[in-house]
Amino acid sequence: MKDLRIGVPKEIKVEEYRVGLTPASVREYVARGHDVLVEQGAGSGIGASDEAYRAAGAAIADTADEVFAKADMIVKVKEPQASEWVRLRENQILFTYLHLAPDTAQTRGLLASGCTAIAYETVTDARGALPLLAPMSEVAGRLAIEAAGLALRKTTGGMGKLIGGVPGVPPAKIVIIGGGVVGTQAARMAVGLGGDVTVLDRSLPQLRLLDELFGGRVRTRYSTLEAIDDEIAGADVVIGAVLVPGAAAPKLVTRKDLASMKRRAVLVDVAIDQGGCFETSRPTTHQAPTFVVDEIIHYCVANMPGAVPVTSSHALNHATLPFGLALAAKGLRALIEDPYLRAGLNIHRGQITNRAVAESQNATVVAPEVALAA
Repeated sequence: MKDLRIGVPKEIKVEEYRVGLTPASVREYVARGHDVLVEQGAGSGIGASDEAYRAAGAAIADTADEVFAKADMIVKVKEPQASEWVRLRENQILFTYLHLAPDTAQTRGLLASGCTAIAYETVTDARGALPLLAPMSEVAGRLAIEAAGLALRKTTGGMGKLIGGVPGVPPAKIVIIGGGVVGTQAARMAVGLGGDVTVLDRSLPQLRLLDELFGGRVRTRYSTLEAIDDEIAGADVVIGAVLVPGAAAPKLVTRKDLASMKRRAVLVDVAIDQGGCFETSRPTTHQAPTFVVDEIIHYCVANMPGAVPVTSSHALNHATLPFGLALAAKGLRALIEDPYLRAGLNIHRGQITNRAVAESQNATVVAPEVALAA
């Protein structure tokens, strides 16, 4: 098959400054014989000029329309917005974060386009991990503690407590629900600042790992509804770090539960891209990151890593590059040959191919192998 032309449009989601391909990644594609078309200004959020992309071998498009019209594969960061999914077409590959489970409108748009949509967040590896979600989870976990520290300040409407306290004054109590990548990185940051940290998770092996990793500086607790109720009642900060791959996040803290919490405590919902794990969560932006429900502060920014686009874009590109290069060289055959990349297939030619997405939307699922063979 012919090599695919790669298109990189400028991200248009509110306050999204990352870019699908950095100049260094473009150079890798070009070195393998691929044409890359980058929308003008696409890298401005990370300080990468059009000239830097030209030097890497890319052509520069004046408009997003041109990128979508000419490219065989679109590489992005965030899920396509309404004005973007209508530009997609049959036999075109979309490679980006999708987070479809709570987003029926986007799902319908992608199905109608006839495109092949591969989600970073459901690509797996031999250990069953999520290698393309991990770098952004690392960033979001670390940012969650920074966000919580800011939200706790009196000047921003918080209770006025310092995460680490000072000698003679106790630190803030940080409760992290979910001990995966986000939870581990949040714990690392909170411990580093001197916080009083508890992590809840349903995986005993993961709790043992966290206990060893932090040398007893983090309390671990098996996550049950009773344990969550008990821990949040005394918490100054609760980090929602749960993940069910591809599916909507479970609601682990209800509005009723807020009544038991300290006034002006902070909830940081890192799961908001998947619908949020707190019943009272709704997406917010970096410009207006918090809102208050029943005197509890909610931080629910839906693209947290977008606040540090230089770090995030490079970290994401390091993870996605091998998979993107395989798609560029082999097209759909890359999905057939690689079961881990195939796990990222969410939509193919008008069919949902991810079970968790289909179940979240009460829709029919077609196995990826079946869809690709048709």
